[in-house]
Formats: sequence, C-alpha cells, structure tokens
Amino acid sequence: SSHSHFGPELVVDDPRFEAMQQSRMTAIFALTFMALSQQALSAQVTPVQKIIQLMDGMLAKGKQEKHDEQVQFAAFKQFCDDTTVEKQRAILDADEKIDVLKADIEKYTATAEKLTKEIAEHDEDISVWTGDQKAATTVREIEKADYDALHQDYSESVDALQRAIAVLKKQAHDRPQASLVQVSALNKLSLIPDSAKKAIEIFLQQSPDEGLEVSAPEAAGYEFQSHGVIEMLEKLLDKFIEERTALE
Repeated sequence: SSHSHFGPELVVDDPRFEAMQQSRMTAIFALTFMALSQQALSAQVTPVQKIIQLMDGMLAKGKQEKHDEQVQFAAFKQFCDDTTVEKQRAILDADEKIDVLKADIEKYTATAEKLTKEIAEHDEDISVWTGDQKAATTVREIEKADYDALHQDYSESVDALQRAIAVLKKQAHDRPQASLVQVSALNKLSLIPDSAKKAIEIFLQQSPDEGLEVSAPEAAGYEFQSHGVIEMLEKLLDKFIEERTALE
C-alpha cells in the first residue's frame, strides 16, 4: 500500500477515523462553548442565565400572544352571542308576523268568499231587476201608446162635437146643407156610442133639402128634433171632457 507524508491513509471503516471524527466534534463544541462563555463573561451573564433570559422572553411573548388570542376570542364570542340573541329575537318576531299574516289571510279569504257569494246573489238580483225593468218599460210603452191613442180620440171627439153643436145651433134657414157634414162626421168616431150614431143618422135623413119649400109644421118638427140632437151631443161633449181630464 502507498503512504503519504502525513502517515498511512485511513479508510472510513477504520476505528481510528471514527475517533478522529469524535475528537473533531468535541473540539468544535468546546470552541463554541468557550465563545459563548466569553460573551457571557463580557456581559457578566452566565450561559444558564442567558438561556433563562431567552426562555423568559419566549414565555412572556407566548403569554402575550395567548392573552391577545383570548381577548380576540372573547370579542368574537361576544359578537357571536349578541348576533345569536339578535337573530333569535328576529326569528321570534318573524314567526309572530307569520302567524298574524296567516290569520289575516284566513280572515280575508273567508271575507272574499263571502263577498263573492254576495256578488253572485246581487248579480242574480240585478239580472232579475233588469228583466223586470225591461218588462215594465215595455208595459209602460204600450200603456203610453194606448194612452196617447185614447187621448187623441177624446180630443178629436171633443173638437168634432163642438163643431157639430155649433152647426146645429144655427137656425135651419141660416145653415147650408153642406154644413151638416160636421154632424155626419161624428158617425166615424169610435167613441160615439152606437145609439147616438143611430139618432144622428135619423136626424140627417129627415133634414129638409136645400132650396125646397118646407111647410111650417114640418119645419117645426125638424127644429124640435134638432134640439134633441144638440142636447144629446152636449151631454156626450161634457162626458168626453170629463173622461179626458180624468185620463190626464
């Protein structure tokens, strides 16, 4: 085997190599301890005291961090407690409002159903009343038409009677034969009774012809009969005026 000038070469498994490694570590530790001891001596603090100081600092820092965390946790817990109370109160309030609203809904639903039923009843009443109103209107229209027609008949009869009476009241020699048309027109009126119409026809048939000589007794008889017709027509006139007034 070859040799260096430092002596024979050592291998890793050689016990002498392990001894040298241990000696080297011991030397490094000793040097470090001496350096620390030197620093401790210069500060007049022993290494143990230095370590104690470091540990005290770490302890104080730990306590402060723990205190800070406790304060932060307490604040957060207080916030959570307050929020929980607030939310629970809000939930209770909301539950009460829900109950009130449910009661209101039931009440208003019942009211709506009742009103819907009443509306249906009113609609039915309105329908019946509308039908009654239409029927009543139709009846009134018919009655009015009948009234208008009857009123017109009375008015026409009154006017015709007044003209006929005026003609008959003239003396026979003063009234022309053509004026008796006013009298004969009475027979065309619906309100003149049949008995009156018959009397008028007889009177007109006995009327003397115009331009012919009439004997005194014949003329006297005609004038007497003329007065009877006038009296009959005046009674009819009074009757029609009274009935027309009652109709109005």
